[in-house]
Amino acid sequence: MIRTYFPLALRLIAAAILSQTLFFKFSGAEESVWIFQQLGAEPWGRLGSGVAELVCAALLLIPRTAWLGALGGLGVMSGALVSHLFILGIEVKGDGGLLFILALVVFVCCAVTLWLRRGEMSAFVSKILRK
Repeated sequence: MIRTYFPLALRLIAAAILSQTLFFKFSGAEESVWIFQQLGAEPWGRLGSGVAELVCAALLLIPRTAWLGALGGLGVMSGALVSHLFILGIEVKGDGGLLFILALVVFVCCAVTLWLRRGEMSAFVSKILRK
């Protein structure tokens, strides 16, 4: 039973967190705008990362493309984590580190999902290389 529900739970957690942040990015919420101003990437970085997160969340929800969503999620969250560690700080505007923790949770969920689906990714890469 754990083999069935644990991987699904990882994908749902990552997709839920990625999806939850979309409202703030696409609505131009003050905190999102401030973050991307600090990164020198407002508004295109905010909107671009929002689109990337939307695509990753959707791909994570489809079993056949979950590995691709996990790979994308790792990329997006790597950028978020590096931004927190070197530019923004762990705590952003008094959030107690919540955004950093959420990015870390998504990163771990995506990393484990990618590891569990590494065979699918390898098969895809092999198929592409054979052509």
